[in-house]
Amino acid sequence: MSQAAPASENAKASTTLDTGESIGAWRTIGRGVAFSPELKEGLALTLFFAVAATLGRVVVPVAVQQTLDNGLNAPGGPDTGFMTTMAVVAAVAIVVTGVASYLMTSRLFAAAERGLATLRVKAFRHVHDLPLLTQNTESRGALVSRVTSDVDQVSQFLIFGGIIAVVSVGQVAVATVIMAVYSWQLTIVVWLCFAPLFLSLRYFQRKLSEAYRVVRRQVGVMLSAISEPVVGAAVVRSYAIESRTQERIDEAIDRHRQASTRAQGLTAFSFSLGGVSAGLANAGVLIFGVLLGIAGDITAGEVLAFAFLVTLFVGPVQMGTQVLTEAQNAIAGWRRVIGILETPADVVDPGATGTVLPRGAVSIEFSDVGFAYPGGKPVLHDVSLRIEPSTRVAVVGETGSGKTTLAKLLTRLMDPTTGSVLLNGVDLRMVPFDSLRERVVMVPQEGFLFDSTLAANARYGKLGASDEEIRAGVDELGLTDWLAALPHGLETRVGQRGESLSAGERQLVALVRAHLADPDLLVLDEATSAVDPALEMRIGRALERLMSGRTSVTIAHRLTTAENADEVIVVDAGRIVQRGTHDRLVADGGVYGRLHASWVAQHQSAD
Repeated sequence: MSQAAPASENAKASTTLDTGESIGAWRTIGRGVAFSPELKEGLALTLFFAVAATLGRVVVPVAVQQTLDNGLNAPGGPDTGFMTTMAVVAAVAIVVTGVASYLMTSRLFAAAERGLATLRVKAFRHVHDLPLLTQNTESRGALVSRVTSDVDQVSQFLIFGGIIAVVSVGQVAVATVIMAVYSWQLTIVVWLCFAPLFLSLRYFQRKLSEAYRVVRRQVGVMLSAISEPVVGAAVVRSYAIESRTQERIDEAIDRHRQASTRAQGLTAFSFSLGGVSAGLANAGVLIFGVLLGIAGDITAGEVLAFAFLVTLFVGPVQMGTQVLTEAQNAIAGWRRVIGILETPADVVDPGATGTVLPRGAVSIEFSDVGFAYPGGKPVLHDVSLRIEPSTRVAVVGETGSGKTTLAKLLTRLMDPTTGSVLLNGVDLRMVPFDSLRERVVMVPQEGFLFDSTLAANARYGKLGASDEEIRAGVDELGLTDWLAALPHGLETRVGQRGESLSAGERQLVALVRAHLADPDLLVLDEATSAVDPALEMRIGRALERLMSGRTSVTIAHRLTTAENADEVIVVDAGRIVQRGTHDRLVADGGVYGRLHASWVAQHQSAD
């Protein structure tokens, strides 16, 4: 029987998000392209258009030189026919360059968008497969920024910087070759002027990479600082901590500003160095070109053509510093996205190789189950128990005793560190997710609702459910009068996180959702929110009908839940210390006796 990954592996997985940021630039690009194979589609034809666009640009300087030397200054006087021919050639070259540039740009744009859409989808889906510990320790803003802002940085570079890079490299190479044909001496002068810039690129690349890695990280921190107070606005206002919250936001924004300023400072310096190199190159060509012309080693047309070619050389090199900046920003973002994609999921879907559970009553077995969070002490110790089909079980215990961990293992939100959890004798790790989610449904303490209608939220239990099916489910749970009292019935908007409804009403929607899912095993983390007595009775009746005929495991926080269960399981310090009926456990005393006495005292004080 397979065992869960050890805690050390989970700990390693939880840190991959950070270690993924240390890989080199070329490895990052290679891995990024592997995750987005669409980026390579039709690349050969795109490069062909890039070459055509580059060659078209050098035709004009050559045509100018030929027109001046062999047309205007022809031995027998100006040759108008030749000059006309050169003008036509230049015009055709300009048209070809424009068409080729358009085709190259549109193809790069389409390939980049397809590839990055794939990257975004993969990253978003994988976020949901990340270990729960990783999701809890990595701030929501940082995760969101990796799927949105970081991918946007990659997009901007591939669509704009990528185009410039492809054209610039070809343009510099072709310009160098043509310049060397006209004058190898002036070509050396140009390259010597740019030598300091080229030699320092590796240094700037490292510095910019480090700087923009910090920038991308600070974007995530800033988004977290801004988004959390928005979500928790009620708490911020209730406790009058607006000033403290604003200070935290201001600090995050200031850190982002400092990181961006440092990165942009490096960019400005490298760009200025490119400008100095360009000025020296133009001056050098002018001075040495005149001297070579006086010596008769170069014609006036060749000097003029060389001046055009220097412009073609200088422009891409100067733009290259900006491209380098965008590249480092994009690569920093790419690393962060790859960090998500390469963080292994701690709960793996066996897929088609797994065992599909047939419909019907479910038995539960915990076999020597132990669990520990990475780097922490064991939460559960050698838990072994069996729950018979169609049994209604309540799990009770002090806060931190391990009862919620049992529920997460039972629904396979996590896997045990040791031992196994079985349904009808099948290890949960061998059950495909599709089958497991059909058979097992968990209703958490606070049923999360999306900003849509009540009907849309209920359909998460059964995506294809019609309004009639939802109403039938509402009726079967005894909630028809509650639904009728809502302003727009099933079309009532629930607001963000369901905040337009009360806590109890959100729980009712969660119960309707669970009913539509029609599971064979129902796991409930009983709501502790205070609700009025009428709504509490309504929830209780709906739960009774929902659990009828099913195996159910409830993390109980109320006395009545334990009293009505077929069996009560008592968890203390990660171990099962008692199990039996409510009456028997009260008579036995022990941990359950103390919990029961506490419940009774709370109930009497409330009355």
